[in-house]
Amino acid sequence: MKTARPVYFISDHTGITAEIIGKSLLSQFPDEAFAQVSLPFVDSLEKANFAAQQVCDAWKLSNLKPLVFSTLTDPTARAALDACGAVVMDIYGHFLNMMVDEIGYPPEPLRGRFHGMSDDNSYRTRIDAVNFALAADDGLGLEKYQRADLILVGVSRSGKTPTSLYMAMQYGLCVANYPLTPENFEQPGLPKSLQPHRAKLRGLTLAPERLAQIRSERRPNSPYASLETCKKELKQAELLMRSEGIPIVDSSHRSIEEISTMIKYSLSGERKN
Repeated sequence: MKTARPVYFISDHTGITAEIIGKSLLSQFPDEAFAQVSLPFVDSLEKANFAAQQVCDAWKLSNLKPLVFSTLTDPTARAALDACGAVVMDIYGHFLNMMVDEIGYPPEPLRGRFHGMSDDNSYRTRIDAVNFALAADDGLGLEKYQRADLILVGVSRSGKTPTSLYMAMQYGLCVANYPLTPENFEQPGLPKSLQPHRAKLRGLTLAPERLAQIRSERRPNSPYASLETCKKELKQAELLMRSEGIPIVDSSHRSIEEISTMIKYSLSGERKN
């Protein structure tokens, strides 16, 4: 069994940026084994020295040079981490140096500026959007659809709720979701509650085998989770969505991040860039 190489995501705030970039790069080496550790809120020189020591200890135990993805903003903390001798990928330092060369003056480091609450309006917008998604989940809050930026439709367990919440948190969009059930397929056209909001509708679908697996985790050995039921419902839902001109995203082999990005890109105005 291959020894796992130590990998550290080190940040003086949440570490989200370091993890996103680091994990994206690690995914390019599927045959390698990585032991991943996140160290957020390394917001002092003392903590940076302690983090560097952890990296050194992991190096000795594994006998493999660790990979470190860092978004530390304080130069002294970055220097302390660099001194550990691991492969330190200083994400901020690398790009900030390039920007300084072009802009002509040094930055003003502020921990957590990107993921923090420095933009109060943006923070409140995202919190409001999350509350909206919860209130308009799974066909609830039909009276709120006028306010929705987007309404996701699809059969039960097709990924509507997690996608709604992710888009609320990431983009501040008010996303409702509506389940398409066998009762909806007995009548032609869209359910009446969706008809006034056709332009806001986006559909989710997935492979029947994947849907059956997901449903079986909730209701094992039930007609609801049977492959036959899943095939039938997905076929009817896709026919309905296509006949109504609703853009569809297949979520079978896509992450929530990918699904959300594709849907956001499909919204009005996104293709202007």
